[in-house]
Amino acid sequence: MKKRVALIAGTESTRIYLEKQLYEYISAVADIESYSMERGLSGFEQADLLVLSSNMMHEQLEESEIIGNAREVVVARRTINYDFVDKIVLIPKGTDVIFVNDSKRTTLESIQTLKRLGIDHINYIEHYPGISSLPSGIDVCITVGEMDKVPPGMKNVYDIGTRIIDFPTIAEILSKLEALDERAEKFSDKYLIKLINVAKRLAKSTQEIAKLYEGLNVVIDGFNDGILVYDQNGCISVLNENLKKMLKISGGGIIGRQLKCVVRGKDLIEFLMSDEIEKTQILDVDGFEVMVKKVLIEKNNSFIAIFRGARQAIEENERIKRELVNKGYYAKYTFDDIVGSSVQIKKTKEICKRLAKSDLTILVEGESGTGKELFASAVHNASGRRKGPFLAVNFSALPDELIESELFGYEEGSFTGAAKGGKAGLFEQADGGTIFLDEIGDVSLKMQARLLRVLQEKEVMRIGARQIKPVDVRVIAATNKNLDEMMKMKIFREDLYYRLKIGYVQIPPLRNRKDDIRELVEHFINIETSEKITMSESVIESLVGYDWHGNVRELKNSMSYMMAVRSGGVITFDDMPENLICNEKPQNIKLQFQNGGIGMQGLGVEEVEILKEILILRRRGEIAGRDKISKNLEGRRISLTSCQVRHRLQRLEDMGLVIKSRGKRGTVLTVKGEEAISGL
Repeated sequence: MKKRVALIAGTESTRIYLEKQLYEYISAVADIESYSMERGLSGFEQADLLVLSSNMMHEQLEESEIIGNAREVVVARRTINYDFVDKIVLIPKGTDVIFVNDSKRTTLESIQTLKRLGIDHINYIEHYPGISSLPSGIDVCITVGEMDKVPPGMKNVYDIGTRIIDFPTIAEILSKLEALDERAEKFSDKYLIKLINVAKRLAKSTQEIAKLYEGLNVVIDGFNDGILVYDQNGCISVLNENLKKMLKISGGGIIGRQLKCVVRGKDLIEFLMSDEIEKTQILDVDGFEVMVKKVLIEKNNSFIAIFRGARQAIEENERIKRELVNKGYYAKYTFDDIVGSSVQIKKTKEICKRLAKSDLTILVEGESGTGKELFASAVHNASGRRKGPFLAVNFSALPDELIESELFGYEEGSFTGAAKGGKAGLFEQADGGTIFLDEIGDVSLKMQARLLRVLQEKEVMRIGARQIKPVDVRVIAATNKNLDEMMKMKIFREDLYYRLKIGYVQIPPLRNRKDDIRELVEHFINIETSEKITMSESVIESLVGYDWHGNVRELKNSMSYMMAVRSGGVITFDDMPENLICNEKPQNIKLQFQNGGIGMQGLGVEEVEILKEILILRRRGEIAGRDKISKNLEGRRISLTSCQVRHRLQRLEDMGLVIKSRGKRGTVLTVKGEEAISGL
């Protein structure tokens, strides 16, 4: 008759696991029943042998005086489950690991067992219920079947299973059952088979690692650059063939040796062993100049150093710049592309040419459509940076988050959707060239602070990075806003404003350089077609008389329209856009007013009549609105629509003759306007 063995464990999971183990070894000689403190212990009293899962369990049962009728008691000694030990053997040496168990006692016992088995290459940090804080930066965890107690945030969790009953305890149980002699051989075989299986898996893993290492060496040796990996103590783990040639290192047995025993050059060794996390330096090694970039590998506190011949690095940098130009990152315009012979435009071009010879930061101010990017492009092409890239970014078209990633770049994994390998920002890409920051007045205060750092320090830091990168970039900024006023309102940083305005250019609006309109018209016609196209003089005079609030861009668009709708080789009034003349041909005359030292030239008949009508209406005490002016002028046989009156009033206001107001005031004459009209 088989004897009865009762197993008592603390938790259900431990009970199930240990019962399975006992069944494997002693089911042939005993009937096994199991109990846990979680479910209750009723029914074990008649067992011939009581197996307790731990010393802690033994102490609890003795205190409760539950043990009494059992003939024999065996307190199990527990050990690590060898089936899973190969998992943790492969964890890199020196890794900080959180070890999780259900109590302080069992946690320490498990760690001691692992160390006793020789698995002492990692740093164990105990964790059990009651511990609330953990060291930061650790994401590797080992547990013995206590997955519910693993702290959140662990990226790599190794569950090596519930601790099993050790070999001597199984032997003791068999001895108590008087079955050790007959079961010893089978028991030993099973135990050895488990160890052999673990050894096989470890051997297979070692072979796979060896193959990977061999393949990795082939890849590393194929690099054009020299590659060196070493730890904080200077112990070498990787040194490729190209670096051997570069530094004239001969012989084998390099891996595992100290840097100072392999690498020559005091300056080079000092640089490699310095505390800087990331740094690039050009060093002389036996008369050969090399550029060395050193970067910390945080995961295992090692460094990787990349060696490249200094001349090769410079040539590579030039090649990258040429590629950027080929991709379209280049300045398209020169000063020859800026059309105009007026005094104003000649003066502006001359200032820009002088600034191009310097490397100053430039602020370009001008109304929308005046050609600010055209001037920035011309400055770049006339500068010493003309062979470098020219990159432009428009702040008004991008949200803050996108501006930051575009300008400064980002590291891999720095945010959701970040490209694999990260991305260089525009400042990095423009290295050696020029970056054009258009609509700088639209940038937020947060971004203003980051831009200021780039201008001051000539350094950038990618999003998610810890290291800064030096950049050699000229900045040209542009705006159509009044930055001086914005600065006073505290919505534009004063320090950034003066940092940008080291070089300053004001682009004149088209209405202040109307002498250039004829030349611009011919230029736009030649762009549109190779045909011989002319424009009637009356149309030219109308274009000259218009105020062009959209500046050269508006003129160009108007020319494109007229070229598209013309019916012959001459552009006439019928071809003009409605917003310019409201489809009505004005009768232009030139009048000279001289009164009190005031002189004006170029008023049309309609404009003179409008001034008279405003004066008449004011004397009557009536409001001078567009509709009323249009209606009253019909009595003088001058037919102007409300739209036409509006355009002419705008011109009169620009000349300082009237002030347009909405509501009850209407349009009124200025002092200058009254003096002018009184001279008629």
